[in-house]
Amino acid sequence: MPATLSTLARLPGFDVDTFVRDHWQRKPLLIRNPWGQWNNPLEPDELAGLACEPQVESRLITLESQDWNLENGPLPEDRFSRLGRAPWTLLVQAVDHYVPEVAALVEPFRFIPNWRIDDVMVSYAVAGGGVGAHFDQYDVFLIQGLGTRRWQLGELCDGDTPLLAHDGLRLLAEFEPVEDWVLEPGDILYVPPRVAHKGVALSDDCMTYSVGFRAPSRCELIAGWSDNMLDEIDEDRRYTDATLDPAANPGEIPAEALARLHALATEGLHDSAGFARWFGGYATAPKNPEIDWRPEEPFADGEVADALARGAALIRNPASRFAFVREADGVMLFVDGEVYPCARPTARFAETLCAAPTVQADAVDSAAHNLIRDLLNTGALAFEET
Repeated sequence: MPATLSTLARLPGFDVDTFVRDHWQRKPLLIRNPWGQWNNPLEPDELAGLACEPQVESRLITLESQDWNLENGPLPEDRFSRLGRAPWTLLVQAVDHYVPEVAALVEPFRFIPNWRIDDVMVSYAVAGGGVGAHFDQYDVFLIQGLGTRRWQLGELCDGDTPLLAHDGLRLLAEFEPVEDWVLEPGDILYVPPRVAHKGVALSDDCMTYSVGFRAPSRCELIAGWSDNMLDEIDEDRRYTDATLDPAANPGEIPAEALARLHALATEGLHDSAGFARWFGGYATAPKNPEIDWRPEEPFADGEVADALARGAALIRNPASRFAFVREADGVMLFVDGEVYPCARPTARFAETLCAAPTVQADAVDSAAHNLIRDLLNTGALAFEET
């Protein structure tokens, strides 16, 4: 039986405080099977089936005569039967959005805020398969699901680290391992950002679950926040200089004008409340916005009330992102890029929605009832009984 949320919600023997203090974004950590009894939550055939779906992001990487080849999905159903003897790896993104048992793998790492969680990528490889030496700009927990894989870790990399010439893969031109481990089913390897690493399957049917975390770049934040401001700026607001002094030299841009221009350009950039509202939407924007998760028929108030009265639990869509920002009179709840202002006591319910994947809502006020209905009708929530 696959591992369930109840068995994965905590990692026995794993000290979160020590990990955050000594390892998070600092140095790697190997955690030998902490689950007690590990059961792989996804069959290889199921992963291959997802790679054939048009809405699922997937990649097939083969290594032939030291040449790396990349194919982007969706893959034809007969592609796997036509693979030769060369080592190959299948990578499928956001598998947690489609398979609840894979989504449960995120729960032990909820000590990291929701908005930082990206997705669970799953890789399948035959013996010798891998993606080459590379580095990522984000933290990742690598959970070995099936088979064995050798992981080698190197030094820290940066933007100047030499890469191989390849259009689709960012592979290191040089790699010198400094640590070397073999992971077996249930083992976990934490790799901080920018640490060079290389994984090679030592057996067929080798599966690895990569729980990845987002780290917005400065460029992304500036671009996104600025674009948001541009949508709200009054185009008629322009530079003025009614107190203009006669120019001693018409070619000079005087300090007074520069100060006025700078203030005009940066006004609003320091609006912390506006930034919080924008970032909540940005951080919870759906990974695959083209997928429509809405129910076939929208829920009416009576249906919602009846289900809640029966004690039906609410479950979050694993593909939906929930987060909140505190305000003086409640919270701003963000779900899939949309904001839902919640005053007390609905604010407490909104916080509960963000804290757990399954929530009981048998005693909520009318505002919370309306919130539940709206989120059911977007597909962000569902009743567990259905």
